[in-house]
Order: sequence, then C-alpha cells, then structure tokens
Amino acid sequence: MAVDGEKSEAQGKVWNLCKMPFWQSSNASSSSSSSSSSMNNISSSNNNVYQQNQSSQVLGRSSGGNSSNVSTVAKSLLPARRRLRLDPPSKLYFPYEPGKQVRSAISIKNTCRSHVAFKFQTTAPKSCYMRPPGGILAPGESLIATVFKFVEPPENNERLLDQKSRVKFKIMSLKVKGEMDYVPELFDEQKDQVAVEQILRVIFLDPERPSPVMDKLKRQLAEAEAALEARKKPPEEAGPRIVGEGLVIDEWKERRERYLARQQVEGIDSV
Repeated sequence: MAVDGEKSEAQGKVWNLCKMPFWQSSNASSSSSSSSSSMNNISSSNNNVYQQNQSSQVLGRSSGGNSSNVSTVAKSLLPARRRLRLDPPSKLYFPYEPGKQVRSAISIKNTCRSHVAFKFQTTAPKSCYMRPPGGILAPGESLIATVFKFVEPPENNERLLDQKSRVKFKIMSLKVKGEMDYVPELFDEQKDQVAVEQILRVIFLDPERPSPVMDKLKRQLAEAEAALEARKKPPEEAGPRIVGEGLVIDEWKERRERYLARQQVEGIDSV
C-alpha cells in the first residue's frame, strides 16, 4: 500500500508539472539544472582543494626528507676539521745516506680549544721510530718531533732519483679532557673518537745539494735538540737561593757573637 501511495504522489507531481504553462515549466527546469550544476561545481572545487592540500603535504614531506638526506650526504662529503697543524703538512724529508740512520723533523701544533693527544704510527716499526712517539698538547701548544729511519742500501746500483721508499707514517689525534699523562691506551679506549690527521710520505733529499727544504730541516732538528736538552735539565727550586756556603756560615757566626755579647751585658747589669 505504501508503494502505491508513493507512485500516486509522483504521478500527481508530474501531472501538475504538465499543467503549468510552458514559460513556467522552462524556468523551473532551468533553475533545477542550474542548481544541480552549481552543486557539481562546488563539489568539484572542493575535490580540487583537497587534492591540492594532499599533494602539498606529500611534497612537503618529500622535500623535508630530501633536504635532510642532502644535508647528511653533504656533511659526509665535507673533510673533517683538523685538530693539528703539521709542518711539513704531508711529507717527511730525510737526507739520503744509504746504510746509515738519518733523521727528519715535523712541527705539530694544537689548533683546538681543548687538549689533544697525538700518536705516531709507521709501516716499518723495526727500522723507524719517533721521538716522542706521542703526547698531549694544550690549546695552542706546539712541539717538534724527530723521526729516525734507517736507509737501506740501494739494490742493483740504483740512483738517488730511482729510490722510492714504501715506508709511510700516520699521525692520529684524539681530544682529551684537560691536562693528563699520556698513555698509548687512550687511543684504544676511544677508537670512535680517533681521527687520522695525515699520512706522511717519505721523501729523500741529497745532503750534498743545498736547498731550502734541507735548510729548513736542519733548523727544525736543531730546535728539537734544544728543546730536548731543556727538558732534561732539573727544575729550579722555588725556595730561597743560597749564594754560597761561606756567606751563610759567616752570617751565622755574626748572629752568634751578637747573642753572646748581649748575654754578657745583661749579666753585668744584673751584678
């Protein structure tokens, strides 16, 4: 019965629409079509706005991820900041004297605001050693290390220019907390904080041919020897200095004589 009622109601609406004049019916149909088109436009515009918002969010997330990835990659490509300044920066110069032990020198300076420990390593520990092999430098402090190497005699009468040493040296650094005693175990305990400052190649120089590099090497070796001698001297005492034993004894005698004289005078007055 309900279905029959709905059908009759719909038929009545259609009948009334048919009874309307043609101008009213056209207006009604146009109004209904315009309203439906406007609704469609609104819905489509809302869909466009939603899609734009979603796309902007996706782009923002992707761009943020890309920027973070780019920054990470850029940081990894940047060279690590040096803690030590070396002079020479990448080479060790030795006078070429086959069959002898020769010396080289390198200046090491701490350029950080904190204390830095350094350590030498070499690929030929049996024929090379360093003095000192390691140490701790305060901010701005520097020293000249001496490197000793035994020069192997040439094979098959090779010339100086044909000599190529495969020996290399490596200098490592580690930031430490304040002033402390140096022990090599520091680098084993904090391996993740150790930085390789430089790998040094060995360059031979002709000792009989004067050159600015050879002159600089001689100056550095002289400075290293002077610093070593200064460290060997015992520290001076902070107390009063005694000029001479005779002066001290004479002063003691004078005080003793004045004391005895004063005692004699007091004894005479009491009598």
